[in-house]
Amino acid sequence: MKRSVKSLLDFSIGATDGDIGKVSEFYFDDRTWMIRYLVAETGNWLSGRKVLISPESLLTPDWEQQAFAVSLTKEEVKSSPDIDTNKPVSRQQEAELDKVFPRTGFLAGGLGPGGVETSGTLIPIENMFDTANKNEEDNDPHLRSTKQVTGYSIKALDGDIGVVEDLIIDDTKLRVDYLVVDTGNWFAGKKVIISPKWIKEISWETSEVVVNATVDQVRNAPEYDVSKYVDEVYESSLTNYYGRFIY
Repeated sequence: MKRSVKSLLDFSIGATDGDIGKVSEFYFDDRTWMIRYLVAETGNWLSGRKVLISPESLLTPDWEQQAFAVSLTKEEVKSSPDIDTNKPVSRQQEAELDKVFPRTGFLAGGLGPGGVETSGTLIPIENMFDTANKNEEDNDPHLRSTKQVTGYSIKALDGDIGVVEDLIIDDTKLRVDYLVVDTGNWFAGKKVIISPKWIKEISWETSEVVVNATVDQVRNAPEYDVSKYVDEVYESSLTNYYGRFIY
């Protein structure tokens, strides 16, 4: 099922022996758009520390109670390295996390049982680093925060169209499938969603996303209703529409 990031914020996170905290944001890889971490805000339990939770630790969610269960103890979470979410997550920090929460070497888990589906391809963790820049600082330049991406400017080939209001995640594949665009004053408040497949380029430095379509093409795209789930019928209409001029 497709779920908006905003709808998942403040979900409680429970260890095997008690509550850890609440979800405050997600980190994803900007090349694959796969979710790499949930950020748990621990509140008073760990003096407000924020910790990264790997999807591999996730058990079956309780959607009704808005709760994620993880296969970790509170002591394991307490022993994890400090993370400052206002700074880039580094390879060194990820290595420290691996010592506390050993991984299989592949992205697995998902928001429920059965693991993350990646269209038949498992992505080795080591291949998700920027190996061409090993001599630079050890920050992972491809790890992006959903909180930071919210608010990015969205541009068509011939003009501005709005800003990123939210992101939509596939809760089985654990991947960002769409950006929700608030067109604001451009299209009388119409909301549309854009797949990463339809993006021409992204400037992470200037916080801008360029869609490979014109203003009129985006204006005439099927409207997104935030009160409804993104179902197969709506996705099919989007694919058919954008397929006329993007593919």
